[in-house]
Amino acid sequence: MPADSSRANGASIVRFGLFEADLQTRELRKAGRRLRLQEQPFSVLATLIGRPGAIVSREELRAELWPADTFVDFDHSLNTAVNKLREVLGDSAAEPRFIETVARRGYRFVAELEKPAESAQIPSDGNAVLPDAAPEHDLPRVHRRLTRTLFGLIQVMYLAFYVAALVRWEGVYRIIWPDIGVPIIFVAVLVTACVGIPLRCFLLSGVAFDYTRLGEKFLRIFLGVLFLDQLWAIAPFLLLDRIGFGPALGATAALLYVPFAERTLIRMAYRPAEN
Repeated sequence: MPADSSRANGASIVRFGLFEADLQTRELRKAGRRLRLQEQPFSVLATLIGRPGAIVSREELRAELWPADTFVDFDHSLNTAVNKLREVLGDSAAEPRFIETVARRGYRFVAELEKPAESAQIPSDGNAVLPDAAPEHDLPRVHRRLTRTLFGLIQVMYLAFYVAALVRWEGVYRIIWPDIGVPIIFVAVLVTACVGIPLRCFLLSGVAFDYTRLGEKFLRIFLGVLFLDQLWAIAPFLLLDRIGFGPALGATAALLYVPFAERTLIRMAYRPAEN
């Protein structure tokens, strides 16, 4: 296939970003770690990186990947292969870093390929000097739909907290700061709930519509989210007379961890350092 032309130039390994594709063993690695990629998605990748920057039509991909006597739902199979390839690369059709869809024409590989000479410098003593590998996320790769769903459920939980506190504001108002005699807790609940509701609506709508820059936006406002969530972590103590001290303390301990779980889920779903 066209990508094998790289071997004619003395290179069977093609590098782009954190990734390297071994066209001989047909393996894809990321920062040295082998990724699970099926044969058809790898064939799509190999064909595209064999013609970087050029538009490869769907018909050309069909001829490369499926023999003429093969009976297959070509459109569905190709779409599935491209989607799986993008998922492994952490790529997006809306904002492609590697695989660009050219409407009604085909696909194009848009990332810059490293030349073989840049992959390793061999000094006179024969010892290869490899470039420093870019840092990689130490997070497991799971299905983005799962991480987005969990993140969305957390936003729904906080929205329920805010709405419940505002609906039952009279009970919150009766909680007085012991020494001052001022309804400071009521004021704090009112202000943070009014700030939190639009914040949670933004995050919930962002993850629901899969806003590609949500990871970047969330990390920018994380300190504010952390401060807000830490305040609301003591919300179970507002129900102290109903649930008791032990359950209130346990619920608060769990809520203290939630903002860090949100950040982890966002990094797993959108991987801002890679995208």
